[in-house]
Amino acid sequence: MQAGTPTLSFQREVPLAKPCDVVVCGGGPAGFAAALAARRAGLSVLLVDAQGQLGGMGTSGLVSHWLGGRTSDCRRWVVGGIFRSLAEEASRRGIALLPMPAKTKYQPHGWFKGQLEAGVPFDPFGMAALLDEKAAEAGVEVLLLTQAVDVTVADGRITHVVLSNKSGLAAVPAAAVVDATGDADIAARSGCEVVKGREGDSLMTPATLMFHVDGVDQDALAAYIEKHDAPRFRKEIEALRKAGEWPFPYDIFISVQLAEKGTMMINTSRLVGVDGTDGASVSHGMIRGRAETQRLLAILRKHSPGFADARVKAVAPTLGVRESRRIKGQFVLSVADVTQGKPFEDTIGFSAYGWDLPDPKRPSENPGHGKLPPVTPIPYRVMVPQPVRNLICPGRAISVERPVLGPLRVAAPCMAMGEAAGAAAEQVVRRGIPFADLDVASLRKALRDHGAVTDWT
Repeated sequence: MQAGTPTLSFQREVPLAKPCDVVVCGGGPAGFAAALAARRAGLSVLLVDAQGQLGGMGTSGLVSHWLGGRTSDCRRWVVGGIFRSLAEEASRRGIALLPMPAKTKYQPHGWFKGQLEAGVPFDPFGMAALLDEKAAEAGVEVLLLTQAVDVTVADGRITHVVLSNKSGLAAVPAAAVVDATGDADIAARSGCEVVKGREGDSLMTPATLMFHVDGVDQDALAAYIEKHDAPRFRKEIEALRKAGEWPFPYDIFISVQLAEKGTMMINTSRLVGVDGTDGASVSHGMIRGRAETQRLLAILRKHSPGFADARVKAVAPTLGVRESRRIKGQFVLSVADVTQGKPFEDTIGFSAYGWDLPDPKRPSENPGHGKLPPVTPIPYRVMVPQPVRNLICPGRAISVERPVLGPLRVAAPCMAMGEAAGAAAEQVVRRGIPFADLDVASLRKALRDHGAVTDWT
């Protein structure tokens, strides 16, 4: 809410729901892993998500490519634990692929070698069903199409999370709360310190409305890319723009083969000026994105090799927002920390992904910030907001300098953070200590006992 906005005092009695040890707000990679880890520790867990399915951007956002979890040669798992278990099971069931390095110069899961090839592409509909199954097996209580709209805070602790769905409002008493909204919604509403966008102008990297197509002649597409050295079609787009046939502000075309050959995720649109924390801005972004999807597909059918018979399989019902708010904790992970390979005693996970945060005004430019080490460590402290003591924020809302979101905002490291957050909740609930003061050595051991990667050599 902007300063000076008129306000209305609104009060009502809200029904009390059943108390819960841990309320997890957001069912994306971070929230899902947090819920499973907390339940694994024997805590009662309520997982709420605004969408009709779990999985967040990977399912509802159709960003159906988990990145950052394996080394670029595909030989080692950088993120273990829940992420690795899910990826391997999805692969066994035919829902996902675990690609190995291609012998050709380009590969279809993003075309460039390295981290795009090491990602885990999957069918979002099959994945959503698998996540339902895993949550039920673990005994996690799930409320879909439900938003955490507010909290009550007393003595520096969240006492209740206020939910809204078709049943109306309800207040859930909670001992610990995981804010996995990606936008630090709960942190902001509970009075924690947050920042938004880049320093100086608060602008954020462009959003994308993903869509999937099938019917692509992938052999023809691959042959053209190999022959013309055109993984992103920059020259072709430049020619189309000069001919008046490319009306978009971005200069690259990105396609990713998913679990089935000929089915491609189109990660091309870059919607400049979207604020993921503003309801009207997100609404306009969705409308713009759908219009661009139709225009882009018409151009692809006319001009792109292999796309003449392509048809829309799905358009995401959720906008792909890459950044919005970040918490500001007592510790802020810096670009220098990352590029210098600084070790941390409280590392709870890693990412193998690179700098990936397009410029807010120049959507096809992705600034570099120095050489990254093979893996980027994730200190536990980046998830801990201030001053609320029983709240933790895994995912892309962590306490980092903005460019560090590049390697850490993607699915695999978010799942590593979520697993750590859920495991940490055990100490908060059972010992009554703040997230900021828990025994991190004990947490790291608990994570390792369940296959997480907390050390790298």
